[in-house]
Amino acid sequence: MVDQNRRRVVITGVGVVTPLGIGVEKTWESLVAGKSGITNITRFDASDYACQIAGEVKDFNPGDYIDKKEIKKMDTFIHYAVAASQEAVDDAELKITPDNADRVGVYIGAGIGGLPAIEHYHEVLKEKGPSRVSPFFIPMVIINLASGQVAIRFGAQGPNSCAVTACATGNHCLGDAFRIIQRGEADVMLAGGAESTISPLALAGFAAAKALSRRNDDPQRASRPFDRERDGFVIGEGAGVLVLEELEHAQRRGVRIYGELAGYAMTSDAYHITAPPDDGAGAVKCMEKAIVDAGVDKSDIGYINAHATSTFADKIETQVIKTVFGTHAYQVPVSSTKSMTGHLLGAAGGIEAVFTTLALHHGMLPPTINLEHSDPECDLDYIPAKPRPVAIKAAISNAFGFGGVNACLVMKQL
Repeated sequence: MVDQNRRRVVITGVGVVTPLGIGVEKTWESLVAGKSGITNITRFDASDYACQIAGEVKDFNPGDYIDKKEIKKMDTFIHYAVAASQEAVDDAELKITPDNADRVGVYIGAGIGGLPAIEHYHEVLKEKGPSRVSPFFIPMVIINLASGQVAIRFGAQGPNSCAVTACATGNHCLGDAFRIIQRGEADVMLAGGAESTISPLALAGFAAAKALSRRNDDPQRASRPFDRERDGFVIGEGAGVLVLEELEHAQRRGVRIYGELAGYAMTSDAYHITAPPDDGAGAVKCMEKAIVDAGVDKSDIGYINAHATSTFADKIETQVIKTVFGTHAYQVPVSSTKSMTGHLLGAAGGIEAVFTTLALHHGMLPPTINLEHSDPECDLDYIPAKPRPVAIKAAISNAFGFGGVNACLVMKQL
């Protein structure tokens, strides 16, 4: 049973940095147009790597968001977190003052954090010695400094933390922030995920695990969730941050409300370090619990933003949706926006929560691109190629990660 007296949480601001563009407007425009942000890697020479493609963020200037003297204190994932947070705060018309600062918190995580800086300063240490390692090295790379730097920037003195749960990070951060507001410990939370690990070591590691696509000659068609010829995910980078706010607090401010974050659940597979069980039992329980928590009927769910990464596990998520919805699964539109952005790891849940929120708000469901070859084990309505204008009551955003972690969010119309 849903506690009818618990505080309700709404979404009043959104911000993103993605391979499709800087900011929500450009990213959403590209998303609904079915454009891909996947290209050959330019960050370093990847010619010797099995995978040579990624969803890089292009044309990002941290100086547009951060004072020059502060930039060097942060690795790139923190730059992205600050930029996405700034857009979300501006979008929500949120003013943080000494009078309300202790009622505003931050909950932004990452799956890996400052790996590029670790790689860089390891080389500095080897080549030039310990005296040349930056005094800012540690705060550059530790994951909670995304939340820490955002809190410092805006003077948010309420709850400040982060989740570090691989590819479920963004959803866990949003869900935990949602609970903080429900419990009355804050009125507003900036929450989401950030990641920037398109680096030699990350690429080598994921490739060694045979997790990455090797469609190097055709980058824009490499990420192909649910397609029979999918051969692995494409790593991406960026950040997605939402302003979550207690309903009456938002109404008193008179700001636009995109929708309500109504349900959240998390479960564990307790099965394998990287692979889900064939029946997806943990994910099934997670979706079921989130729907119950939201207090909606399954028939109210009009869209699912799938975790689907363009790997073998897409068929398991398909089976999970069938188990949860039964025959109704064939009437629920599903898409994987990773077909356009690649997989942003710890940032995936954040940006996909933004996409799900915008789909609900605009009545426009983003497509799954590159779905060209039917897979008999992936036979749901994946909104192929083109967006679909449909007014919906509620939507789900799924996120599943290494370690068997599952996190599901349910958004609904207010």
